[in-house]
Amino acid sequence: MPPSTTSARLLSGMLIGAGMAHFVAPRQFDAIVPRSLPGSPRTWTHLSGVAEIAIGAAISAPRTRRAGALAAAGLFTAVFPANVKMAYDWRHRPAPLRVAALARLPLQAPLVLWALSVRRAGRPDS
Repeated sequence: MPPSTTSARLLSGMLIGAGMAHFVAPRQFDAIVPRSLPGSPRTWTHLSGVAEIAIGAAISAPRTRRAGALAAAGLFTAVFPANVKMAYDWRHRPAPLRVAALARLPLQAPLVLWALSVRRAGRPDS
């Protein structure tokens, strides 16, 4: 299996797994939904879970991989405010939890770059 296919499968699996977690353990996701969003945090938790599952499924199929990977890059960018909120909200928690919340912030950039590399590798002319 080419490295680009392996990378796409890993990204797909990560997104589908994360999306499923939004339904299995939604409270942790509800807590990081920015208050400025209208409606219920649970609605946003479920919508983002569906988006992650759908994007992961798109990446898993070669025909939709490029569009799915671009959507993943957009999703990783869009959830950044939730990670900022989590880091702020957890500022008084024990040190290991604060570190975990802060570590999520710079991890968004490699996720975006990963998605874009999967998109590039999925080009029809490659």
